[in-house]
Order: sequence, then structure tokens, then C-alpha cells
Amino acid sequence: MYERMFGVDVTTESSDDTIRRIFSRHQNDEKSFIVAINPEKLMKSRKDPELREILNKATIGIPDGIGVLLASRLRGGNIRARITGVDMMELLCKEAGIQSVPVFLYGAKPGVAAKAAHNLQAQFPNLQVAGTLDGYVKDEEEIITTINNSGAKILFVALGSPTQENFIIRNMDKLNVSVFQGVGGSFDVFSGNIERAPVAFRRLGLEWFYRLLKEPSRWKRQLELPKFLLAILTDRKNSGGSSYE
Repeated sequence: MYERMFGVDVTTESSDDTIRRIFSRHQNDEKSFIVAINPEKLMKSRKDPELREILNKATIGIPDGIGVLLASRLRGGNIRARITGVDMMELLCKEAGIQSVPVFLYGAKPGVAAKAAHNLQAQFPNLQVAGTLDGYVKDEEEIITTINNSGAKILFVALGSPTQENFIIRNMDKLNVSVFQGVGGSFDVFSGNIERAPVAFRRLGLEWFYRLLKEPSRWKRQLELPKFLLAILTDRKNSGGSSYE
């Protein structure tokens, strides 16, 4: 069910199986915390035990990015498809609409969460959005009260990593929510502020290449992918695969 990369657990489940497990846990009043695991986070976690601990507090670490999928293949692992944070949020909203489970969006700049919620409801007419709050609301007691009073059972937090994960970890037991996901810049995508790569690029795992074409200044950041894959192979050689289970 999981593979371990640099001490971080990444699910090998398909997106459909992951969604089924999340909603099964919701129906059993079990809380689920979803974190997107990408090469950048994995590389940072090698030198940052605190970040590694945060990532491993998640119920489900999804393989976000082509780099994680390639790493699994290089190691003979079982991750068959990537699940981006944006895709997971979309799948959760789709299923939430089907099962009448209300959602709440917290984070991003003023107006972004509300616009994202509006567009998601247009995409999924049965989706119940219990409320939204922008990321400039900092009083955690106020945030907790607002979310609890809304009746939401799924909470999307867009504060950037690891701020959003730390917020969730601090407040999971205080919130009457069963599903938590840190979603980074996903609200900007659903609001239309950021354009996603065309479907053809996404299916081929080439979103990174599309972003590079749109923003050539990202080339230095893209160099992290070969560094990550080299680190995976080196780690396997030095450890006999013990860090990748």
C-alpha cells in the first residue's frame, strides 16, 4: 500500500482506491489527512527531520508529480500513476457532491477561495460548499469556530507547505471535519487565476515542461528533478533499498 522514499511513505493506491478509502473512513467517523508528496518535499525532508515527521503524520501521502512516479519505476516499485494535489481536490469535490458531504475552502488571497468555490459548484452542481475563508484571516479560534459552525466535513487548506500541514496537524482534533487536505496553489487553479497545462501535457506527465515553456525562468527549479532521481538511485546503491520499502 505504501512505498518509502527517504523515510517518507507514499501511497501506491490508484486515485479511485484512495477516494474510496477516504470516504469509507469518513463514514466510519475516522479522520483522514492527505498530503501531496513531490520530489521537492522529499529532497528537503532528507535534511529536515521535522518536515519528514510532518509528512509522515498524514494518513495518505499521494504521489504528486512525474518525478515520484519515475523514481518508483527506477526502483522497481508499485506506484503506477501520479495523483496531483489539484486532481485529488477535484476528485474529492466530485465525490462529495455525489455523497452530499459539505466542503470548506480556507486560504489563498482574498476572493480566491470564493471564486474557486463558485467554479467548483458550476463543475459539480450537487457540491455543497459550506463556506470559505481567505488566508489573511489568522485568528485560529475564529477560523475553527467558523469551520465548525459551517457543518463542513471536508476541509481544503491553501496556505503553502508546510504552513498548511502544520495548521491541520495543530487543529485536527479541534475541528469537526473528517477529511483534511493541504492544497497549495489549487484555489488559484480552480479560480482561474492560474492556467493548468492542457490535458495532453497532463496525461503524459509533462505539466512541468508546459510550465517551463510558459515561464522559462523556472529552468533552475526544474534541475531538481534529475538531482532527485540521482539521489534515489544513489540511496538504493548505498542502502540496499532499505529506505525505499
